[in-house]
Amino acid sequence: RGCVRYQGGSQNHSVQPSSSRHSLSQLRNVASSDAIKKHQKSLSAWFSHQPNEERQFGPSFSLDAVHVDPVIRESSLEEILKPSPDLTIQNQLQQPCSQVISLQNLFDVDACGRQVKNVVLYGTVGTGKSTLIKKMVVDWCHGRLPRFELVIPFSCEDLSHSHAPISLRHLITKKYQHLRDVVPMLGASNLKVLFILNGLERLNLDFRLAGTELCCDPNEPVPPSAIVVNLLRKYLLPEAYIIVTTRPSAVRRIPGKYVGRYAEICGFSDTNLQKLYFQMRLSQPGCSGEDSTGSSSGEQENLVEMLSRNLERHNQIAAACFLPSYCWLVCTTLHFLYFTRMVPPSQTLTGIYTSFLRLNFSGEVLDSTDPTNISMMKYVAKTVGKLAYEGVMSRKTCFSEDDLQQCFEVEMKTESELNLLEVFRSDVFRFFLTPCVQPGKEHTFVFTIPAMQEYLAALYVVLGEKKTLAQRVGKELSEVIGKVSEDVAVVLNIISKVLPLRFLPVLFNLLKIFPRYFSRLSGKDRDAIAHTMAEELFKEEDYYNDDVLDQINSSILGVEGPMRHPDEAPDDEVFELFPIFMGGILSRRNRAILQQLGCSIKNLAAFEIAKAMKKTIIRNSRKGLPPSELMDYLFFLHEFQNERFTAEAIRSLRTVNLSSVKMTPLKCSVLASVMGTTCHEVEELNLTSCNLDTSSLRILFPVLLRCKALHLQLNSLGSDACKEIRDLLLHDKCVVSNLRLANNPVGEQGAQYLAEALAGNCSLTHLSLLHTALGDQGAEVIARHLAKNQHLQELNLGYNSLTDTAALHVVEVAKKHSALDKVHLYFNDISEDGKRALHSLRMDRDGVRALVFLTAGTDVSDYWSNILNVVQRNLPFWDRERVRQHLALILQDLESSRRQTANPWRKAKFLRVESEVKKMLGKLQHGTL
Repeated sequence: RGCVRYQGGSQNHSVQPSSSRHSLSQLRNVASSDAIKKHQKSLSAWFSHQPNEERQFGPSFSLDAVHVDPVIRESSLEEILKPSPDLTIQNQLQQPCSQVISLQNLFDVDACGRQVKNVVLYGTVGTGKSTLIKKMVVDWCHGRLPRFELVIPFSCEDLSHSHAPISLRHLITKKYQHLRDVVPMLGASNLKVLFILNGLERLNLDFRLAGTELCCDPNEPVPPSAIVVNLLRKYLLPEAYIIVTTRPSAVRRIPGKYVGRYAEICGFSDTNLQKLYFQMRLSQPGCSGEDSTGSSSGEQENLVEMLSRNLERHNQIAAACFLPSYCWLVCTTLHFLYFTRMVPPSQTLTGIYTSFLRLNFSGEVLDSTDPTNISMMKYVAKTVGKLAYEGVMSRKTCFSEDDLQQCFEVEMKTESELNLLEVFRSDVFRFFLTPCVQPGKEHTFVFTIPAMQEYLAALYVVLGEKKTLAQRVGKELSEVIGKVSEDVAVVLNIISKVLPLRFLPVLFNLLKIFPRYFSRLSGKDRDAIAHTMAEELFKEEDYYNDDVLDQINSSILGVEGPMRHPDEAPDDEVFELFPIFMGGILSRRNRAILQQLGCSIKNLAAFEIAKAMKKTIIRNSRKGLPPSELMDYLFFLHEFQNERFTAEAIRSLRTVNLSSVKMTPLKCSVLASVMGTTCHEVEELNLTSCNLDTSSLRILFPVLLRCKALHLQLNSLGSDACKEIRDLLLHDKCVVSNLRLANNPVGEQGAQYLAEALAGNCSLTHLSLLHTALGDQGAEVIARHLAKNQHLQELNLGYNSLTDTAALHVVEVAKKHSALDKVHLYFNDISEDGKRALHSLRMDRDGVRALVFLTAGTDVSDYWSNILNVVQRNLPFWDRERVRQHLALILQDLESSRRQTANPWRKAKFLRVESEVKKMLGKLQHGTL
């Protein structure tokens, strides 16, 4: 209407067309509004989609549920171009607060009052650029970014693959067909449009007029790079807002005059942001699995608390979690360690690290302008991998500037190599290496996460990068000769038919021998890789360390207790994950992911390495490994993911001793998975003092069925666990013959379940229920069901507070038992009358022997040493005052029996046993036993 009033002329002729145009405009507005809503719905679904790694290594969360905005700091081109300061932890974690800017204020007017249209948002690998853009798009879709009426995101990686001319409007409708009705309005209305160009480093842009012509028509077909250049020039759609994300090395590709604001993503430079992320991520209801209970919720809270304390101590993990990507890795690793109930083949620690690298690098080339097009991960494996490997070999985790120069610059010969190094230093260096936080080592570097050093060292070795100069020259020469020989052979064959030069093909065939000879030498390299893996896996100096899973847990959550004094000598560095990662990288799935990252490991190479190390590893595993080292070996087999190899290795293990290893659900799952590759019977499985519970027994059920001797002492197994053991013993495939449940709170209800198992079991011959809080009621229940059992030979009911009635009832049933010949009843509340009644038993007459005291009438019991050994082994877990009282009674009994005998030989035996008991009592009183 305003236009009509100022057009002049008769209004009667103008009102009708204006009215029709207004109606048409309203129809277009309604259509465009519906199109934008469909566009929002489509974008929300696409950008809310989490990568496979989220679902694979833990519960999948929405961006709204766990997102924490990283710190964004306003910068300038001068600051970007000037030499970077020394990388110290203070520079990383203490950014000037005055320069911090929020995502919503990026397009506010600048310091001079000018409206900002183009924003360059840059950050090194892992700072969260892509996640921030995802969150920005999702916020707009949900109405939380009202400044813009339309957001159009483009992936520069996607645009880089197309060079065919295309118009801007056609490009938009090709990517977002819902915007077909909106595209004609671009440039012709006041529609506030935001273009997002993610990953600008993937595009080679040329802002020279000679390289990219000017274009202001959205309908004119030009190459995609020309569209980007003209959008940034503000020659095409000058009213549009543009946000560009890129790595620091590519910032200078855009001339400063086209940029209204530079902003750097600084990650979680505030430790409070790190704590907030961990609290949001680890406190999610689905974090502890589907069967989440109150206990698991408490475990989640405990994890968050321990992690927060570790961050407050300014540990190295605070420097690592400066990058949001490493916060994801920490949470994923903790989920793997604490909440894994079953281990599918795809879930391995190596798989977590490989997928973590794919999330951050996804096959990117280091520098799109470099003709070699070397992938970022391949460059990291060749350079950082070398540094990591040399550190592992010299047992070193801190690296000086000289160490870095030797690994990165010693072989720099060309301008291209120097340019790649410069790009690596600005974009990738801080992802893998960070300043050390230990006092006195501020100017040295360590790997961001300790396990990352071992992973990269393993990748360096498995990729075959560990070569001598002669090996590298030989490889290059053989490849050249192999390529040239075929062409030259054809030429010489033609010439030899015309000219009498038949000796030339003979000479050239001799040259072809070299590549064949070199291929044999490459086989030797694979033997060397296998030898390195086996040697590192069975290092004797690492035999008595914690197992690797506990080491990872300590590196993340810290070690509770007093901190080490700065002057105290540090412990030797341990690199037990190195060979495990080597095995994990050789698995088919990890090789497929590494192939996507530009690191190729051939199937034949993996097969030959496995073949070469089989004999060595199986031979070393038969030597009898300590429990923690055996757990590492089982974990290696799980990570290797080679079922045939694992089955052959497990068949050689007839005895599995994991005593005192804290068997978390993950370790139980690993043990069940590895042992499940075969069906052979296990002679002995020792799980003494392994923190087992009911869920652990459920996970291990298929393994326990195949074990002849099963040691479950000291595991706090109550009545619920006894119910699982009952089901185990009643299973038709159960082969358990020796079951030890000593020092578990079995109780009366647990005794009921075990009694039911005894009644129906056919394999059990030895059962130890020493110190299991049975009481008289529990013993009576077992006695009533004992008559239905025909195979039990030995029953231990010692230290269970049994009185005369219960003890004598058990013995009476044992007399009638066809196989039971030995009942242990020592350290019970048996009176003198009961003792005499039990002493009167005779093996030849009653068919059973009761072990009650160290005496047998006027002689020493044949089992006195067995009883004292049992006491000595279990004393740390028993009530010492009660043990002292029992030992005093035993001593009185020994002295009384010695006085009653006149046989000097028997007196000597009594004196010997008395001295042992007195020695034990003395140590008990002084607290040295």
